[in-house]
Amino acid sequence: MLRIAAVLATAACLAAQDFSEIRIEKFTGGYTFTEGPVWSRDGYLLFSDPPESKIYKVTPGEKPAVFRQPSGKANGNTFDAKGNLYTCETQARRVTRTDKKGAVETLADKFDGKRFNAPNDIVVRKDGHVFFTDPAFGTQAQGRELDFYGVYHITPKGELSLIAKPGGRPNGIALAPNGRILYVANSDERVVYAYDLDGQGRATNERKAIMGIDGPPDGIKVDEKGNVWVTANHLPVYSPLGKLLHTIELSETPRNIAFGDSDFQTVYIAARTSVYRIRIGWKGSVQY
Repeated sequence: MLRIAAVLATAACLAAQDFSEIRIEKFTGGYTFTEGPVWSRDGYLLFSDPPESKIYKVTPGEKPAVFRQPSGKANGNTFDAKGNLYTCETQARRVTRTDKKGAVETLADKFDGKRFNAPNDIVVRKDGHVFFTDPAFGTQAQGRELDFYGVYHITPKGELSLIAKPGGRPNGIALAPNGRILYVANSDERVVYAYDLDGQGRATNERKAIMGIDGPPDGIKVDEKGNVWVTANHLPVYSPLGKLLHTIELSETPRNIAFGDSDFQTVYIAARTSVYRIRIGWKGSVQY
């Protein structure tokens, strides 16, 4: 009976992952290049426009507003469990934290005394451990002080350590729902790596979790079922075992995504000049 129940539960779970009813809606547009979307529990979406060095704030039903300018050509954004905003500032070559009153502090800008290349994307675990990527794309490579691309970890006490020095450029970064697996997209290799994390945020067991991605992967997110959503030429969704479940095609190339709305069942997609959204029948996984 237990085995039958487990099979039925699995079947029900898979049935709930129905992509056939997905409808793509344009949420906002007219930007130079959208990136780094993140939903606030206060009811609005933030996203970056790196070429314009702006972070925008959009509350559904209201006009977009500039949240921060200049932003250090911000790219990836995320929140922590206390509502603080974390941002990768590619031009400023630093990772910052902004409290709810708007005060900005630098969390990290150097490794071994050398400035970062161009911090790109970031995620914060529920217990305050921070993970971010530091590649260099295009003109970001000018004046580099580090001779490698890195994936980094910052403890709640502010201690910085290097997780990996991949051969290709690390890009999007995300956590499994339980916070015990770290996923990192590698744009040059067109794969997503996975690392096991312990309670102190230490990473081990590097492996390729997803391979053969159509296009260089950029931002990634994980839903409550452990599926990995990858922005590349399109928006493929993979099972926790790395099996392709579905590919969502958009009119513009997606660059990053976030789960949002009060139930976190809406996917916000930053794609070139616009942000799109789709409703799904299950929640995204958020650490805040």
